[in-house]
Amino acid sequence: MSKRTTESDVFEQVREPEDDVAGVADATETAEALDEAAPAEAEVTAAPKRRVGLAAVVCGLLFALLVGGLGYLGWRQYEQYRVDAASAAALRAAQDYAVVLTTLDAKNIDDNYRKSLDGATGEFKDAYSQGSSQLRQVLIDNKAAGTGVVVASAVKSASPDKVEVLLFVDQSITNAQNPSPRIDRNRIDMTMQKVGDRWLAARVEIL
Repeated sequence: MSKRTTESDVFEQVREPEDDVAGVADATETAEALDEAAPAEAEVTAAPKRRVGLAAVVCGLLFALLVGGLGYLGWRQYEQYRVDAASAAALRAAQDYAVVLTTLDAKNIDDNYRKSLDGATGEFKDAYSQGSSQLRQVLIDNKAAGTGVVVASAVKSASPDKVEVLLFVDQSITNAQNPSPRIDRNRIDMTMQKVGDRWLAARVEIL
């Protein structure tokens, strides 16, 4: 083996560790670069997640508002339905009761009073009961009779349990002294109260 060859081999052997050191340095720099890039990538990934979370919260609030609004509208419609139903039922009951009050016959006075009391309630029922006992004999002695007809009516105010009605009632009246019918035109303000499943007159005022 020649001297040149030996020196070359030694030189190459000396250079090889330098290459290894360079490789290790490159690997270290790459790892550090990856470590530095990792937080940035994490932040980029977290940003969309935050936006998705915020969007979910906004959607939840909007949904809650929508459900609340629909619930309120549903409640309002139901309450209006109850008032409308009460108005219609009370108006019919008031019309019928106005006819009962203004239609009488001395021959059947007890039956007339019984019907009138059956359709009344509260203070009006008490007042009518006391007044009818005093009027009974007067009507019988004068052979009085009357027939009422509702010519117009309307609801003034209403709630689910109480309805105020205004009625225009024509009453044809006869008695022993005036056998020819006389027409009395009455305007009646009547408050109907719901008692159980019936509408009864709680107040009757002739205007």
